[in-house]
Amino acid sequence: MSLLRALFGTVRSARHAPRLAAGLVPDDDVLLDAPDERLAPALVAAALGDPEPAAKLLATTRDACEWEDRDRYVTRLATFAYSREDWLTGWLSTTPGDPDALLVTAQLAVRRAWESPARAERLRELAPLIEEIAGAAPHDPVPWRLALDHARGAHAGHAVFESLWEQAVRRSPHHYGCHVAALKYLSAQWYGSYRAAFDFAEQAADDAAPDSLVGALPVRAAYDGLRVPPGPDGSAPAARVDRAVVRALALSAAFPAGDPWPAEVRNLLAYVLVERGRWEEAWEEFGRIGPYATSFPWGTARGAVPEDPSPGSRLRTNRGDPLLRFLAERDRTRGELARRTPLRGTSRGRAGQGGPGGH
Repeated sequence: MSLLRALFGTVRSARHAPRLAAGLVPDDDVLLDAPDERLAPALVAAALGDPEPAAKLLATTRDACEWEDRDRYVTRLATFAYSREDWLTGWLSTTPGDPDALLVTAQLAVRRAWESPARAERLRELAPLIEEIAGAAPHDPVPWRLALDHARGAHAGHAVFESLWEQAVRRSPHHYGCHVAALKYLSAQWYGSYRAAFDFAEQAADDAAPDSLVGALPVRAAYDGLRVPPGPDGSAPAARVDRAVVRALALSAAFPAGDPWPAEVRNLLAYVLVERGRWEEAWEEFGRIGPYATSFPWGTARGAVPEDPSPGSRLRTNRGDPLLRFLAERDRTRGELARRTPLRGTSRGRAGQGGPGGH
């Protein structure tokens, strides 16, 4: 019977796969970490050695209290400076005390310290810089998000982390980046447990506005739970993982398909759906993603280097290609869905029942 099922699966795949692919963005049109219309000109100018557009962009986000955008732009500009630092050096030499230039510099320094074999020591050396930029930010939560990331890697105790968290939420109670930083600290890979991470994520999602990305925090906890072997408190509970998926699906559906704003959350949700074998929902999520693939989680998935390795883990030099991984998992989902679709049927009904956790 197993051979017969395999033969029918091949026939179904051949019949349905082309139809499923017709509704997707072609592989060649998928973009990785595409900048939005505000960031793109700043990156182009930075490539030409001109820091002024980036300076104006970050100053605008600071003045307008656009904290979520500001956090994304700081991270992306630091990523650009990782390989092209000359424009950032020029920016600092022109305006040495610019808080935005210092924030990008600190973000870059923390990233490099995370990648060092002597990570904790390197991070501790950055403590004065982190304290300076955080202390000079009376309203901005982004330096405090960076301080939370820094504290985790420097093995800060719970009391220190809680004091930083208090400062962060005082500035922005529902800032997504700060919540992600706290969730990482509470994860089983670091200083917490699956239960602590899910408790925190679910409470934060309950308190978040309906369209806030914080509503997807439980699926981030689910992702963390699915990536690592069971710890002392066991595996991530399947029921909590599935509840997290339900929340994230509802949040994703609230945004238009192809919207770049929730792209990272949608990519994360697609990853978890694939891991759970929920092929039809994963396929629908790939459709909502449209052309906007993101390095996270595909650059940190199986076979890739962790985004920020936990204590004791080994860095590997081959990071893989996030875009290729995204396309491969999208194609795998199409194949699995086609194989499970009856020859005379549609993708509805049985298609989502193809694996553990399916509906």
